[in-house]
Amino acid sequence: MTIPPVQSREPWTRMVIAVSGSSGLIGSALTGALETRGHTIKRLVRRSARGADEISWDPARGQLDSRGLAGVDAIVNLAGENLAQRWNAGTRARIRSSRVNGTTLLAQAVAAMPTKPRVMLSGSAVGIYGNRGDEVLDESSDLGNDFLASVCKDWEAATAPAADAGIRVVHLRTGIVLSRAGGALSKMLLPFRLGVGGRLGDGRQWMSWIALTDVIAALAFLIRAESVSGPVNLVAPNPVLNAEFTRTLAHALGRPGVFSVPKFALTLLLGQMGEDTVLASQRVRSRRLLENGFKFKLPALEDALYDAGVGHAAAVPHPR
Repeated sequence: MTIPPVQSREPWTRMVIAVSGSSGLIGSALTGALETRGHTIKRLVRRSARGADEISWDPARGQLDSRGLAGVDAIVNLAGENLAQRWNAGTRARIRSSRVNGTTLLAQAVAAMPTKPRVMLSGSAVGIYGNRGDEVLDESSDLGNDFLASVCKDWEAATAPAADAGIRVVHLRTGIVLSRAGGALSKMLLPFRLGVGGRLGDGRQWMSWIALTDVIAALAFLIRAESVSGPVNLVAPNPVLNAEFTRTLAHALGRPGVFSVPKFALTLLLGQMGEDTVLASQRVRSRRLLENGFKFKLPALEDALYDAGVGHAAAVPHPR
């Protein structure tokens, strides 16, 4: 991943930024990029803090050492149970509580502070729209009703104490983040390299993706974009059908990509998680980022794959 340039007419003021989920795919890349630019990062950790750069918290028990938040200018809340597992009653409960309880705890803590952070960026996902076929979706679109959509709605609602206290809150409705280090792409690489990769189901579901480079640039942009609050779709401008995504990935790797995994097999293997994630169709547009002047560095899938270290630039076709 290349570190994106700062997109601002004014130099950055060095800030103190608290980050939950800092060990995850997005969190680790974000903290590294911000520290490179001279910002001070405070990581929320689920153990005793080992220094001034850590804040101890335990969302499951409702515990947070809010003293560590003193002097924080911004909060980026990315913590949440991994979705990529078979869902049962227990995992569903953890998926919901890890997002809702942690966000509620943070929002209540910052709302009670005498000197409050200027902004809270808080996680969400394009899954909030549900399975919508070919419908083009933006931040004003109706929301879905399946399990993942309901989790995302509760996740966003949990920020209410912070917003009510006058803190600018942005909900990060993130699509499929492309990185070899984790997420959906990292899981797809092995079967494609072995020559057994291909489309999922009929391949007609829309995939709203974004390069990790652009995620980090967008988060940096949103920390400073004082006029932006509420939902923001973190997706590249060019969503693709699953069939096109898998075809482009196969070409980048120099592999055939002619296989497919039938819908019934995915449902059998993954259960409802498969229905709500890999088989769900979300054709999402990043209207608010574009309207507020954000410039994507990697709007084309083939360039995003190359930036993620997949294939070679000359081997990746531009879609017709």
